[in-house]
Amino acid sequence: MPDDHRPDRNEEEVHLFVERMAMAFADVGFPRMAGRVLFTVMSADEPLTAAEIGERLGVSAAAVSGAVRYLTQFAILVREPVKGSRRDRYRMPDNPWYEATITKTGLYKNFIDIANGGVEALLGRDTPSGERVAEMRDFFVFVQEEIDGLGERWRSRRAATGHGGPAA
Repeated sequence: MPDDHRPDRNEEEVHLFVERMAMAFADVGFPRMAGRVLFTVMSADEPLTAAEIGERLGVSAAAVSGAVRYLTQFAILVREPVKGSRRDRYRMPDNPWYEATITKTGLYKNFIDIANGGVEALLGRDTPSGERVAEMRDFFVFVQEEIDGLGERWRSRRAATGHGGPAA
């Protein structure tokens, strides 16, 4: 039931938020349409269908389709079926930033594994090229370890502030 005491939100300001955040994410390499879809869903109080997202953004369902496929791959959006319909709804999962980071960390393991093969192929650290590849591998090992630690600290912080259940 809607809160009758909540003031009406300014939809123009919400739209500006969505577009500004999408642009900021695009500036660091995130697909712009995926950003627009992400922040449209984030700014909704209920899950949205692709048609509803498209309507809010003034874009086609096809544009939304590619973006939601991208976002669901990284666990930033969750797709749910609409009962009695062929449509799906999209919503933010609990703790999406952590989940997306954990999903992405498989990327580092892949880089590490490939780099290990490269170090071997380049005869180890005894060659300049082998040293460069080993340095890259060591950096990705470091990043992976740091992300694991950040995940633990994030879960503890969320639990301490009353979000996300008990700390793991």
